[in-house]
Amino acid sequence: MLSASPLDDRFLTTPITHRGLHGVTEDGRMVPENSLAAAQAAIDAGYGIECDIQPGPGGEPLVFHDYQLTRLTGQPGFIAATDAGALAALRLSGTDERVPTLAQFLDLVAGRVPLLIEIKDQDGACGPNVGTLPARVAEALEGYAGPVAVMSFNPHMIAAFRAEAPDVPVGLTTCAFPEADWARLPPERRAALAAIADFDRVGAAFISHDKADLTNPRVDALRAGGVPVLCWTIRSAAEEAEARRFARNITFEGYPAAL
Repeated sequence: MLSASPLDDRFLTTPITHRGLHGVTEDGRMVPENSLAAAQAAIDAGYGIECDIQPGPGGEPLVFHDYQLTRLTGQPGFIAATDAGALAALRLSGTDERVPTLAQFLDLVAGRVPLLIEIKDQDGACGPNVGTLPARVAEALEGYAGPVAVMSFNPHMIAAFRAEAPDVPVGLTTCAFPEADWARLPPERRAALAAIADFDRVGAAFISHDKADLTNPRVDALRAGGVPVLCWTIRSAAEEAEARRFARNITFEGYPAAL
């Protein structure tokens, strides 16, 4: 069992934008998710930022949610299999924004607001085949000054990251792991993940849990034990009010969360 590095208190007091403060602005401008523009908008508004990491050319950590490029760029293909030249030519959601590297994202945020980094599973079934991504994320975070934490649905990803960066707080992204959404996982693995069974083993300091499953007894037990519970993804003031009955903080999008 690893001892947890504590989560910075700012993660409990500053609402966290889901993939940055993205969407259509009042003047009709599109700000794509996980873009530098979305990060800057969150900073300007005084919010924290949650972002997603996928591997790009040569394994470089990129700030991008999907495994495939289509939804955000209109082009086919997997981001991890796209060469650097082709990737540099792509634009996000019809804007001038490009897919940022984690290094570019860190340079922009520069510790001004809390940064919650989710490393996407690379095994396909939340298993041990995590590749070099956790080590590359740890490398990018060397010397970063400011509130930062790393999480993943895959506990193996967190264990591998923690081995490289033991001083960075880590957590687990969690939910009920229903079969309809996690069909590639065998029932026993889904049950273990839903029970958050790996929490102590990986040295986790917090969870970020699905808003629809906050009454899970395991979540209640962790909270009673002093573990910070964050939740995702809140999309209205009414959802926020309900979630805050159980969670210390929220990840939100689509409305202005209360500061």
